[in-house]
Amino acid sequence: MSTPGGVLTAASRLTSAGGDEPPLTIPRGPAREAAERELSKPAYHENDPSWFVRALNKFWEWVDKLFSAASGAAPGGTLGLVVILLAVVAVAIALWWRLGTPRRSPGSTAPLFDARPRSAAEHRAAADAHAAQGHFDQAVQERMRALVRSLEERALLDPRPGRTADEAATEAARPLPGYADRLHTAARDFDDVAYGGRTATLDTYQRLTALDTEVARTPPTLTAAPGAPR
Repeated sequence: MSTPGGVLTAASRLTSAGGDEPPLTIPRGPAREAAERELSKPAYHENDPSWFVRALNKFWEWVDKLFSAASGAAPGGTLGLVVILLAVVAVAIALWWRLGTPRRSPGSTAPLFDARPRSAAEHRAAADAHAAQGHFDQAVQERMRALVRSLEERALLDPRPGRTADEAATEAARPLPGYADRLHTAARDFDDVAYGGRTATLDTYQRLTALDTEVARTPPTLTAAPGAPR
């Protein structure tokens, strides 16, 4: 087995042997081939980086070239590119915070109540129990059901099992016009959580609880029948 440097060693021996003889001249082509064979031996590559490291280095070289090209085109060079990237990230975070997770499917046609009827007090108790355990998705749903059931118990809404949250908000806004916007917001929160795949928060539950409490204490606005004397 030849050792690293075999070509140079052999050449050195040939040139040094016989001081009176002319030095040995190796043609360029064979010399190059011999050098390539020698350098291809494993001994010369024991400390070479792995294929993964080489690929990673290539990737970061590509990223560096891409970043350099982009920074050259952006106003202000590298600093300008960093500012632009930070602005894009900030806008994306703001949109996500404002809009939340996209809905999987619209829930405006799904019924508000399930098959088993319960009173407003029962729905409120279930909502408080869920909220105490941090289960705000279920708490929001139960609180919305409590609000609508309370309106039914007060005869401000006709009991209707297939009513949706949006329909309930629209119908409840007639005797309670001052709460129209908040009722529709509550209906959207219910649909988003129950059918849209969004996650409720403590703030959502507290907002709905406050609405339920205020509506329960507010007398309805009575409208005169058409043609009735004023």
